[in-house]
Amino acid sequence: MAQKQSILGRIAQLTRANINALLDRAEDPQKMLDQLVRDYTNNIAEAEQAIAQTIGNLRLAEQDYNEDVASVQEWGNKALAASRKADAMRTAGNFADADKFDNLARIALQKQMDAESQVRSAQPMIESQRQTVEQLKTGLVQMREKLGQLRSRRDSLVARQKSAQAQQTVQSAISSINVLDPTSELSRFEEVVRREEAKAIGQTEIAALSLDSQFAELTRSSNDIELSTRLAALKAGDAPIAQIAPTVITPTEADWALLAE
Repeated sequence: MAQKQSILGRIAQLTRANINALLDRAEDPQKMLDQLVRDYTNNIAEAEQAIAQTIGNLRLAEQDYNEDVASVQEWGNKALAASRKADAMRTAGNFADADKFDNLARIALQKQMDAESQVRSAQPMIESQRQTVEQLKTGLVQMREKLGQLRSRRDSLVARQKSAQAQQTVQSAISSINVLDPTSELSRFEEVVRREEAKAIGQTEIAALSLDSQFAELTRSSNDIELSTRLAALKAGDAPIAQIAPTVITPTEADWALLAE
């Protein structure tokens, strides 16, 4: 009985526990919930064993009670039968046998009284055991409901924690690669590429400028050669005179017609 009362006390204490208050005081709510789940699971197992033992004892007591009730009825029937047999013997004038059956009736009545006494003494104990079984069953149901709530709360808490951690990871990644931040690695790399492109454009323009200079130099060299040649010819007295071919105009038929008029 002390063990049963201990189990009942622990069930009552756990079922009255405020989960939210426990979580508020816990440094790690998930560990707290895991520990509560383990405690509830162990206490449920102990409660089930206690209930099974109590129910077994109750059923044995009920069997004994029912046997005592049957004994009361049985010894009452035997006492009645012996008393009637004694009356019949006495009516027949057989007083010796009549007294014998009366003694049997007295013995049966004594047995009946003993059985009735056992029935009366067993009733409170059986009623108490029945109440204990009902209390244990009620507590067990409450503990199972509380265990379901704890598991649901734990799963919800774990899911929320993982979601928060995932969000923090994403935000950290976004913060480390911010394309709008001029100090970010991506912006610096873009600036380097732009400078390389500008350098390539400048080199192209320089190359084009150098090519034009080369052609201009070539033209100047040709003019210098021609000037030197003519100067030398002039000093030699046979400077060539530029000959320009006359333009020959051939009259057309229209022109001859106009002259004829």
